[in-house]
Amino acid sequence: MTAPDLPGIDRRRLLRTLAPPAVVQGALVVAQAELLVRALAPPDPGPLPWLAGVVALRALVSWATAGVVHRAAAQVKADLRAALLHARGGPTLIVRGLDALDPYLTGYLPQLAMAAVVPPLVLARLLAADPVAGLTVLVTLPLVPVFGALVGRHTRDATRVQWERLDRLGGHFRDVVAGIPTLRAFGRTAHQEGEVRRMADAHRRATRRVLRTAFLSALVLDLVATLSVALVAVPIGLRLLDGGVGYRTALLVLLLTPEVFLPLRSLGSRFHAAAEGLAVAEETARVLGRAEPEPAGRIAPPRGDIRLENVSVRYGDRPALDRVSLVIRRGEVVALTGPSGAGKSTLLAVLLGLTAPDEGRVLVGGIDLRDLDVAAWRRQVAWVPQVPHLFAESVAANVRLGMPGATATAVRHALADAHAREFVDALPAGDATVLGERGAGLSAGQRQRIALARAYLRDAPVLLLDEPTARLDPDSEQAVVHAARRLLRNRTAVLVAHRPALLDDAARVVRLSEGQIIEEVRR
Repeated sequence: MTAPDLPGIDRRRLLRTLAPPAVVQGALVVAQAELLVRALAPPDPGPLPWLAGVVALRALVSWATAGVVHRAAAQVKADLRAALLHARGGPTLIVRGLDALDPYLTGYLPQLAMAAVVPPLVLARLLAADPVAGLTVLVTLPLVPVFGALVGRHTRDATRVQWERLDRLGGHFRDVVAGIPTLRAFGRTAHQEGEVRRMADAHRRATRRVLRTAFLSALVLDLVATLSVALVAVPIGLRLLDGGVGYRTALLVLLLTPEVFLPLRSLGSRFHAAAEGLAVAEETARVLGRAEPEPAGRIAPPRGDIRLENVSVRYGDRPALDRVSLVIRRGEVVALTGPSGAGKSTLLAVLLGLTAPDEGRVLVGGIDLRDLDVAAWRRQVAWVPQVPHLFAESVAANVRLGMPGATATAVRHALADAHAREFVDALPAGDATVLGERGAGLSAGQRQRIALARAYLRDAPVLLLDEPTARLDPDSEQAVVHAARRLLRNRTAVLVAHRPALLDDAARVVRLSEGQIIEEVRR
């Protein structure tokens, strides 16, 4: 059982740190068994103080090891939370998800070190004491990890589904809470209650599957270990009756045999306790990998045509784009139309480098987008989403999002070009007015014009517009259309639009349906 590579988790280094305490624990297990045999066969109180010292030393080593791993786990989680906040990971992952790493870091990894070190040490002493018993243990010992791996694979898959259900439930519930006023206004609260209930039931069923698998695994591992110990205990008892082995040797074998299997049985239990943490680790690695800066040496993006060659993107089993091929000439305005879910926004996300194609490739000036410096490519692109996000900052700070060093004069010119100066100047502090989160206090049309002002200020050669006039009243739509028309001039642009006002500015209209291009019309 392994976790994806995560910043701050150096598994090899941690295992190397845990190896010496594990060796000490293995030696103390053998010493404890030896002293116990000397105290019992024949009865002798002399070794008892030494036995008490060994037991105390085992407890001290366990306590010290636990302290080290808990401090390391706390530091790792703090570093990952900071990285996820920087990468804008989901709150479910940041708040609750990373806590699921505790069983992996503080339970599974220390037990993995014990399982790698203690059984060989104890088995070596068994082989020296009684080769027959030692060989029996050597043959049966691999059964525990084999059966554990078979059941653990199913546990991993079930836990991954459970985490996905929880993440989906958390994200949907957050969106529902944020949209309660809108849902009430349109009488859709009952529908969303049913959706939340359905998703909660799906998570509950996934959790029950994980628990059933965990109980099954515990039963399997305990049964295999018990049978393996019995295969040693029964013959050693018969040989003791026949005089083929001494009493002290038989007692030592019976004391050490369970100690060989115990670390592996505990490792199986830790496996299931850490399974959710591994699902979280996979999601964390995906989020951080997506947010990692591009390595040095990537090719700078050239100016030229943009070409999509057999691009396919799938969300689960459903294709959002299905072998789409499209050429966008430099300086050409291409409009995308089609019903909801046709793949228009996904195509824009592919062009922006936010979504990687599952198949096919995107060429910019003849160079594969995957070989380009994506950060430099995005600096050449201005993106106006369908629902632009405005932060709880001043109007000017929101406009400067893509050009942090822009002057106040440049910001005012961008607002004027976006037909936003009139309502911005009417705000209490003009463009220094601090907005509410998501632009609270502004209308949808006003938020859209501030997003267009961002694009004007960025002055990028490539422009992506995603339904800029959706859900706007006629007056706001007219203002946004006028602002967008000026923005489209002398730029390579791809816009998602249905209204005739914007379609008139496109050189080509490409119609999508179910992820495929079904029609291209030149205007």
